[in-house]
Amino acid sequence: MRTLYTRIVVTFIFIALISSIFALFVTNAYYTSHLRTYNEQKITRIGSDIRSLYEQITGIELRSYLTRIAGLGYQIYAVNSRMEGTFFGAPFKHDELDPDIIRRVLNGGDYQGIMEEKQILMVTGFFENSLRNTAGLPLNVNGENYALFIRPNLEEQIGEVRLLMGFLLGFTFLFSIILIIVLTRFIVKPLQQLTEATNKIVEGDYNIELDISRRDEIGNAARHFTQMASSLKKLDEMRQEFVANVSHEIQSPLTSIQGFAQTMLDKQATPEEAERYLKIIEEESKRLSGLGKQLLTLAALDKEDTLTKRTAFRLDEQIRQALLVTEWQWTEKRLELELELPDMIMTGDAQLLVQVWLNLMTNAIKFSHPGGTLRITARVEQEIVVEIGDTGMGISEDELPYIFERFYKADQARNRTRSGSGLGLSITRKIVELHGGSIQVQSRLGKGSTFIVHLPRLP
Repeated sequence: MRTLYTRIVVTFIFIALISSIFALFVTNAYYTSHLRTYNEQKITRIGSDIRSLYEQITGIELRSYLTRIAGLGYQIYAVNSRMEGTFFGAPFKHDELDPDIIRRVLNGGDYQGIMEEKQILMVTGFFENSLRNTAGLPLNVNGENYALFIRPNLEEQIGEVRLLMGFLLGFTFLFSIILIIVLTRFIVKPLQQLTEATNKIVEGDYNIELDISRRDEIGNAARHFTQMASSLKKLDEMRQEFVANVSHEIQSPLTSIQGFAQTMLDKQATPEEAERYLKIIEEESKRLSGLGKQLLTLAALDKEDTLTKRTAFRLDEQIRQALLVTEWQWTEKRLELELELPDMIMTGDAQLLVQVWLNLMTNAIKFSHPGGTLRITARVEQEIVVEIGDTGMGISEDELPYIFERFYKADQARNRTRSGSGLGLSITRKIVELHGGSIQVQSRLGKGSTFIVHLPRLP
């Protein structure tokens, strides 16, 4: 299987090759449309100047003259009327030429090899060392016709430039490939680190260290991945804590039930003790049942992102109804009620919201001292604000940030008279947030607590 590193290197090399091919065709198009005719005209003009200069000089032999001209950097092929040819200057790599072309020039015509030659890449004709790539023109010497075929000797005139250009292009391409191979590692290395980090997360190791100093897309990915790993670590810790808490909450009543039941089965309890044990078993069974219902409620709420059941209802009437449900609890503690519930209409899930008021009232009653005060007020501002407070034991400042966490209990001693599942406030916050609201708490140790619920007036 090809690695990402190999794919990137091969892709970059392929891009370099394709770019070179496209550049060649673009250069060929430019040469064909702009430089080809100019180059042919230039060579023809040089040939005409050589011929005119010879016609103006007297007493010089044609062979000697052409030898000197060739020494200035030209390749010349001279053919007499008997089709006998002589080469002057550097030899042609390809020295074949159609006899009909020679006869045409001998008869006074011209030959433009660059224009007449047909090739796939015409730009290569500029460098082709071929007799066909010449300019042909007639020359009359003492009444005898000659055909001169002339082209500049590029090897001699710009040979060093061609060599330098060849080295430049060749080493440019070579170094480009080397740099692609080397620098691609710097691109792939962070991705390899991300892959290794992913494997560590799969194995349950969330201690990820990535380079987050980069300010590009890879750096952003590393930062987001690190944040994700941190979130997953917290989630895993919460999951483990959740399982441990659930196990503890279930194991504790089950142990009590099993112990008391075993005592009665062994006939070791008096009738009075057996009756007391049965009441404890009943209470623990109710506690288990309540824990199961709350876990199911919390699991159902976790699946919801928005409310699906919205109705308009009297919020003040709903709070009063919740007070009636808990009447036996606050009556037993002889709590004084302070109510301020003006008429107000709320749009939301009435079945869920009543659970909020029941949870908050139950907590307020549970942690109130006998003869204390239970305050419930509601008002309409830019939003609906409901406050439920007590004059009980309160919550310490150290514990306030954690009271909405699942299974958290401020009474760490887990006194059975006040113990609960530790899920009530988590459920309360989740329901309030589903309604687009928020919940805060104000508390002083020994002075009581007040829970403040903010709910939007409109859905």
